[in-house]
Amino acid sequence: MEKENARKQTLEQLHERRKQVVRLHKKSIKIMQIVSMTGLSYPAVRATIDLFVAGGWSAIRPTSRGRSRGDGRCLSEIQEDTIRRTIIDKRPEQLKMDFFLWSRAAVGQLIEQE
Repeated sequence: MEKENARKQTLEQLHERRKQVVRLHKKSIKIMQIVSMTGLSYPAVRATIDLFVAGGWSAIRPTSRGRSRGDGRCLSEIQEDTIRRTIIDKRPEQLKMDFFLWSRAAVGQLIEQE
């Protein structure tokens, strides 16, 4: 069976796969056999079993992925909205900038000015 990338699965699919791994492990099936039966990689199977041993069924439920919305922003929402409105309403030359079109450098300069 071809190995499947668990990162491409939804959280619900991943949870079902993890439950399947634990059920097979409880039946005393060896880890390499579980790997070949489920199509998951050895590290994914080993991590699932370790999570289950440490915390039970609740520990294998996957958590949400990635950064939370708005994490790592430098500007507040009001400042972002002001910049967005300025970009929509005006061209850089109208703001006496050395650019004719909005580019990354032009937007950076606008943010510094504001």
